[in-house]
Amino acid sequence: MLVELHILQHFAPSNLNRDDTGAPKDCLFGGVRRARISSQCIKRAIRLYAQEARLLNPEHRAVRTKRLIGEIAQRLAARGRDGHQSQVVARRMLQSVGILPMADAPEKTQYLLFVGQDQIEQLVALAARRWDDLVASEDEGASEQDQSAAAGRSRRDRKQAARAAVPSDIQREVARIFNEASSAVDLALFGRMIADLPLGRVDAACQVAHALSTHQVSVEFDYYTAVDDLLPQETTGADMIGTIEFNSACFYRYANVDTDQLEVNLGRRRDLAREGLEAFLRAAIDAVPTGKQNTFAAHNPPSFVATVVRRRGLWALTNAFVRPVRPTDERDLVQESIRALDRYWGKLISMYGKEGIDGWWVATHEPEQLESLRHNPACLVSTVDELVQATVAKVYGPEARDGQ
Repeated sequence: MLVELHILQHFAPSNLNRDDTGAPKDCLFGGVRRARISSQCIKRAIRLYAQEARLLNPEHRAVRTKRLIGEIAQRLAARGRDGHQSQVVARRMLQSVGILPMADAPEKTQYLLFVGQDQIEQLVALAARRWDDLVASEDEGASEQDQSAAAGRSRRDRKQAARAAVPSDIQREVARIFNEASSAVDLALFGRMIADLPLGRVDAACQVAHALSTHQVSVEFDYYTAVDDLLPQETTGADMIGTIEFNSACFYRYANVDTDQLEVNLGRRRDLAREGLEAFLRAAIDAVPTGKQNTFAAHNPPSFVATVVRRRGLWALTNAFVRPVRPTDERDLVQESIRALDRYWGKLISMYGKEGIDGWWVATHEPEQLESLRHNPACLVSTVDELVQATVAKVYGPEARDGQ
């Protein structure tokens, strides 16, 4: 099954997602400049919100980090192992599958790893169980004694030397931990790629689009000054001046989840997949990027949320806004955006039909703007909670247990 999420969300003046110059991200769409929030920014906001709102148990979450060596070492030290040797053991264990440390920061890996908490615990347990073998191994890839020799080797040679220094059965066990399904829901949703462990790749179960404004947007500038509180009374002037770029926009946001892929990624645990789908929907609806929020406090919830459950095909409704929306004397920007999306949905239904669509649900505080989306009598619900419950129940039924 495929579950789509469509959101219209109007933000007050803000700078939620900046480019390299500090300006709000934007792009051309429909021939005009639009405000944009990147998919990476949205996905991180979803992951953090799910964690903060405790939508998932800690053991069903993952971490994205370069500090896996240090994390494993810290957990080993908490079990009574020597702190320095714990670092060495953790480093050798990861090097055995080609994941090398940074030359100037041996407690960090050379790239970010997305790892489930259950996988980290398995790595810690393996290190504790094979402690003596790992301590006795020669760390030829990044040994303190052989730094100068290692520096002259190619990355490939260092990987081969590091693998050769660790017993092959430990290498296979480390690879197995990375290659087998994790119970981390966010890892199952967003996927990962590990260049050194191709079998450790996880195909993402969800797709998240860049959020685009439904209308044309121009960047504005906030000129600010800051005055020293201890400035003598007879002295005038500011001690700091500057500008902050910002905009205000009504965004169309789109995401989808392949529930079959989600179950595969979670080792066919249907109960956990159900929990993950619900957590994703709730977090995606409520999460707001954190960029410049201490300056702007743009905490504006969505005005329109819709979900679609279908057996095949996917419809992003972005083209509802190819022609930029404009407010009128009768309707504001949000209302006109809802009407544009509703009209486009009607056009797609007329052109392609409803075959393959098992249902859709809409929650909005502007129901009078709907026409095409109301053709399904059961679709309009009063609250977001009802929408999420109805969507999850359509996929998994009112109850779901392992094996069902």
